[in-house]
Amino acid sequence: MKTLTRILLVLVLATIGGGVAFLATWDMPPPTAKVEKVIPNERFQK
Repeated sequence: MKTLTRILLVLVLATIGGGVAFLATWDMPPPTAKVEKVIPNERFQK
């Protein structure tokens, strides 16, 4: 039972480490959609 616990712990830590490494090296492309929003002049103080 002790060996099984160690194996499971190592697998969980390897999975977490792999996920962190993947997210750290992933070159996610930036969004390319253009956003335009009209802000009324009444919203600004004069």
